[in-house]
Amino acid sequence: MEPVTTGSSLVSVATTADVVRLVAVVLILSLAAAAVHHWGRLGHTGATVTAAARATLQLAVVGMLIAAVLRSWWLTLAFIVLMLGVASLTAGRRVVPDGGTWWTVLPVCAGAVPVGMALAASGLVPLRPIAVVPILGILIGNAMTATTLAGKRTLDALRQRHGEFEAALSLGLLDRDAALLVGRDDAALALVPGLDQTRTVGLVTLPGAFVGTLLGGASPLEAAAVQLVVLAALLLVQALAVVVTVELVARGRVGDHGRRAA
Repeated sequence: MEPVTTGSSLVSVATTADVVRLVAVVLILSLAAAAVHHWGRLGHTGATVTAAARATLQLAVVGMLIAAVLRSWWLTLAFIVLMLGVASLTAGRRVVPDGGTWWTVLPVCAGAVPVGMALAASGLVPLRPIAVVPILGILIGNAMTATTLAGKRTLDALRQRHGEFEAALSLGLLDRDAALLVGRDDAALALVPGLDQTRTVGLVTLPGAFVGTLLGGASPLEAAAVQLVVLAALLLVQALAVVVTVELVARGRVGDHGRRAA
């Protein structure tokens, strides 16, 4: 099967008019999302606009710098460390809104780093910055999301079901074991989005790795193979991140629980 060579992008920014249209569409969508948040009293009206503005600025900077980054392995490694740091900090602030926590660097790295290294060692991902950076970006982003969801769900469960936690302690369980007993099932819900995405890929969604590989000139079968590897890797990344996050919460390293919640 001959490769499908498109030589084009999904969104064109070749002219000033293209850039103006892009900014206008992003602004309209962001304001519409903020309006829905306000109307539905979802509590993230301002954060929606701020997130869109930050994304615009960050992607503009990355778009200008990425060519230089990808020409040097040292700059590539520095960029990967930056991604890990930002992901860990973001997850820490979400899980522990009052001050955040750097302990979330453990689940983010435990999920993304070994799986990324395994993919590189397998030979399926070429050892070139242009291939390593986007794949690791996907892995790190999903590790961040899994860490955030698992941490928040575990802490919420321990606060809301504190009586069950105390009952487990009264039966002789250690603090860690009691916390795991109460919070682990809720934390496992963080895995549901990834499982659903994997179950329905190709039928409901065509994820970014698939579309990006197609636009890069690969055949549909090659694009499907890349996406399959990414989805399988994400299942492991998310599982590792959730397990480490739950363990950190149970040991009191992330957030407050147990007797302090009383």
